[in-house]
Amino acid sequence: MRIISGIAKGKKIYTPINKKTRPLKDMVRESIFNIILHSNLLNAKFENCIVLDLFSGVGSFGLEAISRGVKKVIFFENYRASVELLIKNVNTLKFNDNAIIIRKNIYKFNNFKDLKCKFNLVFLDPPFEDKNIMLILKNLADPNILNSESLIIIHRHKGTIDKFDKNFKILREEVYGSSKIIFGFFSF
Repeated sequence: MRIISGIAKGKKIYTPINKKTRPLKDMVRESIFNIILHSNLLNAKFENCIVLDLFSGVGSFGLEAISRGVKKVIFFENYRASVELLIKNVNTLKFNDNAIIIRKNIYKFNNFKDLKCKFNLVFLDPPFEDKNIMLILKNLADPNILNSESLIIIHRHKGTIDKFDKNFKILREEVYGSSKIIFGFFSF
């Protein structure tokens, strides 16, 4: 797995040997970034964005975002082996100034206000079998954390049917193999 574009284009991303972590495939990642950068879904200059990467694994999405020029990425990951690889990836790519890694269970950390950031882009990539993403989305649905223009991208299995809060508006859905990518935002 490699960085697709930007200042670290072609550089290797370390990935786990075991199958407990499911890194975002290069093709899917490239498609997501093409949509972000070549549509009007993101209402902020990409280079000014602060990104929240939840269930970040080894960090493929957030690392790609840094390589392409975002200001900062806050990574959330709880699985120790993934955190170790994420730290290795950030260090190897020399992205330390743009990355903050938080090793916490996202379901136990429910106060995003403590991060003292307002996010332009949120990437949510829970395990496919996870049925509790609405808990996280409810914790994010706060005008002190997001604004009405913050883009939320959710990676799910194509067969997953999620019931979203009425304030979460889906802008676009794409299917790539077994992956479904949902682009949306909260209307406040």
